[in-house]
Amino acid sequence: MGRSKEFEEEVVLEKAMHVFWQQGYNNTSMQELVDAMGIHRRSIYDTFGDKHNLFLLTLDLYETTLEKAIMENLSEKMTIHEQLKIIFSISISEKSHAGCFLVNSATELANVDPLIEEKIQKYFDHEEHQLFNILLFAQEKNELSAATDIEILASYLHNASVGIRVLSKTTRNIKKLNRIIEQTLSFVQ
Repeated sequence: MGRSKEFEEEVVLEKAMHVFWQQGYNNTSMQELVDAMGIHRRSIYDTFGDKHNLFLLTLDLYETTLEKAIMENLSEKMTIHEQLKIIFSISISEKSHAGCFLVNSATELANVDPLIEEKIQKYFDHEEHQLFNILLFAQEKNELSAATDIEILASYLHNASVGIRVLSKTTRNIKKLNRIIEQTLSFVQ
């Protein structure tokens, strides 16, 4: 009979995510992951696969966590500006000064790792589609002009969101980031 696992997979996966998030993929050693996760190297390989597969799993966990935070805070009763402000603000609310794990991973690895490039593109497409749906709903409620090209606007807002997530890694000035968000959202009419 095999030994049962003495750890919760999601808990140790989250610990790995934070190491990758702070240090990046290339700067993280397996020993640092072993130390942070608090489990044996063999348990990591048996449960999560190699370092690359573990990293892919942490990206999934981050995306799920981010999506959950957004969904828990959005309501159809909110105005379009309130909804967009929440989406933009969630990405700058991290206290760790680490930026967005997805954006960090995209800038580090997307042009050298096809699997990560595909995964990041899928996440970004989902984010842009989510923005499109918010804009479409706003048009249906007459909060947004019917003449607005919401496909282009969703692309613009997504691009701005990614840029703000990059800035959130390079500055601790939350007031400045919030002013940038407000200016960005002033284009949504």
